Amino acid sequence: MEATSGNDEISGELTSVAHAVSLPAESYGNDPDIEMAWAMRAMQHAEVYYKLISSVDPQFLKLTKVDDQIYSEFREDFKKLRIDVLDPEELKSEGAKEKWRPFCLKFDGIVEDFNYGTLLRLNCSQGYTEENTIFAPRIQFFAIEIARNREGYNKAVYTSVQDKEEEKGANSGGDEGANSGGEEEKGANREGEKEKINKGGEKEKDAYKEINKSGEIAM
Repeated sequence: MEATSGNDEISGELTSVAHAVSLPAESYGNDPDIEMAWAMRAMQHAEVYYKLISSVDPQFLKLTKVDDQIYSEFREDFKKLRIDVLDPEELKSEGAKEKWRPFCLKFDGIVEDFNYGTLLRLNCSQGYTEENTIFAPRIQFFAIEIARNREGYNKAVYTSVQDKEEEKGANSGGDEGANSGGEEEKGANREGEKEKINKGGEKEKDAYKEINKSGEIAM
């Protein structure tokens, strides 16, 4: 009973996200199972991507085999498009759609599932919240996120996460210094800190494993 309740809660959250980003009804034919499948895949993609840019300096990321082509074509067609904080009208208005359509079609057959529904952040310094997320074709996501990575905008996420990790480490070090017990106790504390560091490293490795394991779906 409890497991069913938990699954229902997750399903409700995913359905809310699908509605929040205004997924067109014709995309899933009013079939709740198809809607749920889309929401789950889109959320998985978003979670893995955000973990990726939080763990690795985004400047060095490669999202597809044709990143250079995507970025070159994108900046040729959208030279002045502001990408740190997106204006939804630059993506969703009728005029914008007319401009985006030929760009997207260039990658039909080049990027797998190029027009598949994906979640895109409006403000690149923030996460995937309901207010900060819109629905976009996959190639549009790649174009904007590759540009954000290469032009340094996504580094705000990476830097924020790394600063928090360093702050945690500094606080742990302070606690150890404040403990002025015997040498044996100090040694025990040092071992404890090493264990924390090792666990932190394992956690980072686990993150990479998850990213790699999910990479085929997410990227």
